[in-house]
Amino acid sequence: MQQYLGGANPNANPAQAENDFDHVAQNVPRATVAQGVTQALRSDQTPPFSQMVGQLFGNSNPDQRAGMLNQLLANIGPSVLASVAGGSLGNLLGADQARVSPEQASQVSPEQVQELAAKAEQQNPGIVERMGDFYAEHPTLVKAIGGAALAIALGHMAQGMQRH
Repeated sequence: MQQYLGGANPNANPAQAENDFDHVAQNVPRATVAQGVTQALRSDQTPPFSQMVGQLFGNSNPDQRAGMLNQLLANIGPSVLASVAGGSLGNLLGADQARVSPEQASQVSPEQVQELAAKAEQQNPGIVERMGDFYAEHPTLVKAIGGAALAIALGHMAQGMQRH
């Protein structure tokens, strides 16, 4: 963990970061994982939040996709849903529906999720923490964000562990 403390190492081996993340995520409190993932989602050293959410969505199974959409939708108003993908997302998911099913989630593209995440972040910046918390429950999925983002997450997890 020491190697991650100063921030992202540009020479870090992505496969090593994945292995380290796997190991650490299994051995620290979920809140520590959530904090690290949230910081990676927020970092100016990683792609924008919406792009990473779209990428993670593309690498998710149907249940994870539904969970991600439910997290996003719980934190935005119906007007935001209606404004994404020309309103087709609202029609597909049903703006008045409480939960998105895995079957519905499979009909949504990563690009639509990226657009939804961008609008959700504009309306409610706290969505980044909620998504970080969601991803902390799915640490194997988090590896899809790439080595640099994992190194940032590990750095913040290491700082959190030092404080405790």
